[in-house]
Amino acid sequence: MHDLHVHDYLKQHIRTVPDWPAPGVQFRDITPLLQNPQVFRVLIDAFVHRYMDPALRPDVVAGLDARGFILGAVVAYELNVGFVPIRKKGKLPFTTVEESYELEYGSATVELHADAVHPGQRVLLIDDLIATGGTMMAGRRLLEKLGATVTEGAAIVDLPELGGSQRLRDSGLQLFTLMDFSGH
Repeated sequence: MHDLHVHDYLKQHIRTVPDWPAPGVQFRDITPLLQNPQVFRVLIDAFVHRYMDPALRPDVVAGLDARGFILGAVVAYELNVGFVPIRKKGKLPFTTVEESYELEYGSATVELHADAVHPGQRVLLIDDLIATGGTMMAGRRLLEKLGATVTEGAAIVDLPELGGSQRLRDSGLQLFTLMDFSGH
């Protein structure tokens, strides 16, 4: 690993599954990053080292359903801050706020507990991958409804050709991703 940049090292462990979930889609599978303890540690440390910086350090980490939970919970633990899940509609038991967003075919809704964050809190919003950006945009709107500030959106993989990262940046959200993949 000494000769490889962290991003290149991690990129070698992303599995590409052709034609899933639909023909023509190149699915970027992050699960191999999680299976190997050394690779998992390098992955988490790449985020933790960035967010240890006092200028970037969040008060809380919010993770997007479902792979954002895996990353977000571990990053929050390492930063010694709280973690809040942003769930698909119908999964949270307490009072929630919700936000809908458009998908390629139809729409989806995400929810957050109404007491998950507080006005003025700095939140790091994390997911595994940015494609169209719809989920992250909806998550940001939820957090802002409760008065929090999303300081940055973070993900392992950006699929820039799908336009999500550009949409998010155009909306004023600072983004941090570890790697890009071309294609869909």
